[in-house]
Formats: sequence, C-alpha cells, structure tokens
Amino acid sequence: MASANSWTLEIASPVAAPRLFRAAVMDWHTLAPKLASHVVASAHPVDGEGGVGSVRQFNFTSAMPFSFMKERLEFLDADKCECKSTVVEGGGIGVAIESAASHIKVEPAAGGGSVVKVDSTYKPMPGVEMKEDDVAKAKESVTAIFKAAEAFLVANPDAYN
Repeated sequence: MASANSWTLEIASPVAAPRLFRAAVMDWHTLAPKLASHVVASAHPVDGEGGVGSVRQFNFTSAMPFSFMKERLEFLDADKCECKSTVVEGGGIGVAIESAASHIKVEPAAGGGSVVKVDSTYKPMPGVEMKEDDVAKAKESVTAIFKAAEAFLVANPDAYN
C-alpha cells in the first residue's frame, strides 16, 4: 500500500500578506482565468460562499495533464492568512493519487512583504510511483500562481486592499 508523501515550499514576495492571500488564494478562481489563461481556462465556485466547506472548480487548458480539479476548503483563518484545502475530484484523484491536501499560510515579512509557506501532502495510488519531476512541476505551478498574483498586485496597488 502506498504511503503519504509531502513537499514544502516557501515563496518570498514584496506584497503584503493580506493582499497576496486574498488574491492568490481566496479569489484565485476569479483571477486565474485572467492572469494564467494559458493554464486555467475557467474557474468558478461549485458550492458555498467561500467559507469552510466551500468547493470551487478549476478547468484547465491542455497545458495541464488533467482537464479539471475541484477543491474543498477545509480550514480558513482569513485574519492569519491561512487555509487548508483538499482536492475532491479531478486533478489526478483516482488516477495517480488517492488524496491530496494543501496547507497555505502567508506570513508578514520585513519591509512590508510576505512569505508564502505551502505544505502539500498526497497519497499515490497503489502501484504509482511519484517522480521528483512531478514534485518539481507541482512546486513550479504553485510558485507561478503566487508570482502571477504578485505581478498583478504590484501593477494594481489599489487592488485587494
């Protein structure tokens, strides 16, 4: 039986933690199709109003190895810029992985910027071996999300204040 694996990632940003958290995490379903249209074709809430238990769906272009992903928000502390989510459908669930979850925290940093801390845990399907390249691609994707939101926020200083 396959055991759970995990990876962590830290991303430094010049953008304040609350702004980056709101844009790159809480409202990414709105921004992604605009800022990362080469990867995210569309995105929308499926269930809920954005709080714990809410589900949103991301539909991907051919740049991704799967066509869509639905994620459920399991924990949210917006004041501390922290959340946990679980992939509930798509995104390789039932094909390559049994389960996947992420814990994201955006912490204030010196000079008014922030540090994004991501802890991702996944359990491969029996007989499936995850390669280092798969983990590297996942980290690159998460970094790209935050850097796209960062670029948007730097270019639009009044957004998400």
